[in-house]
Amino acid sequence: MVADGQRGRGGVSADYFTKKIDLDNRVAALLVGEHDIHLRTLESLLRCDITLRGNQLTLDGEAAEVERGEALVGELVALLGAGQTLDRSTLELAASLSAGRKDWARELGNIVGDVIIEHRGRRIRPKTVNQKAYVDAIRTHTITFGIGPAGTGKTYLAMAMATSALLSGEVNRIILTRPAVEAGEKLGFLPGGLMEKVDPYLRPLFDALYDMMDTDRLTEHLQRGTIEVAPLAYMRGRTLNDSLIVLDEAQNTSPEQMKMFLTRLGFGSRMIVTGDITQIDLPRGQRSGLVHVCEVLAGIDDIAFIYFGSQDVVRHKLVQEIVSAYKLHSDQRRLVRKPAAKLPAERPGDVREPPASTD
Repeated sequence: MVADGQRGRGGVSADYFTKKIDLDNRVAALLVGEHDIHLRTLESLLRCDITLRGNQLTLDGEAAEVERGEALVGELVALLGAGQTLDRSTLELAASLSAGRKDWARELGNIVGDVIIEHRGRRIRPKTVNQKAYVDAIRTHTITFGIGPAGTGKTYLAMAMATSALLSGEVNRIILTRPAVEAGEKLGFLPGGLMEKVDPYLRPLFDALYDMMDTDRLTEHLQRGTIEVAPLAYMRGRTLNDSLIVLDEAQNTSPEQMKMFLTRLGFGSRMIVTGDITQIDLPRGQRSGLVHVCEVLAGIDDIAFIYFGSQDVVRHKLVQEIVSAYKLHSDQRRLVRKPAAKLPAERPGDVREPPASTD
């Protein structure tokens, strides 16, 4: 149905269209979401008005955007028909892909349909293009680095891939580790022995495991040693065969610790290294092993580096804006930061880079 010359978001236009789509009652309910939350999200992502009366969806807007919206709704209906569920991240992914990619429908299906593990009805899968690239890299490379800000799913997806590999028999055990460096805290002041001191710091890894398997089964794996959660210091002197090893918070390793960890790799093993180079908690002046390894190992076959950005944040929408704001602030500071006061006199033709930020 076409209604020329009507007023919409873009004002009066000869290219203004109205499109009506009839939906199955059940599909219509799933598509709009509780309290029309999906409908409002779609409307914010598309430059057209969307309304639902009964089981008939109406799109009003510029012709090109209505056509895009019709295709988008069709793909979302197909996902629902295949048993997938919708959430904000899926809608944002679909809208983003449909805006600039020719084969976006197939790519959307590949991403949304890539279920890594399912537990108690909850499907863990990639939710962005970079997350899909990360998961695929883990499948096809011996060592994979996932580098990006908080909330991009790099640790959670690594844990899911490790758990899936263990449960499917791809590896005999998984080992999860972090360097014992706390953000602004001194572990030595905490009560108890080493494991008691670092247990709260390793707790996020346990929390992820509880999302992926039943408590009894996890306890059994921990007791048998097929799942090991330990501080990085416990890796020294070991050779880890037939394992999938995850190093989290790798930005807080020194170059020496990173080399030590990577050389623990044994036969039949794979490694996943995750970290955020914008949140380094090492003493000022000490270089991060994660920053260093990106320079040293870049270009080596069978080692993948996947970089995440604010567009990959899958937590509360505000987290995405916070990450973007901090990055902008850091970039602006780097541009205006002055060189140190006591520098050698520069000769004509010298090029000097501004000091790197240690924030």
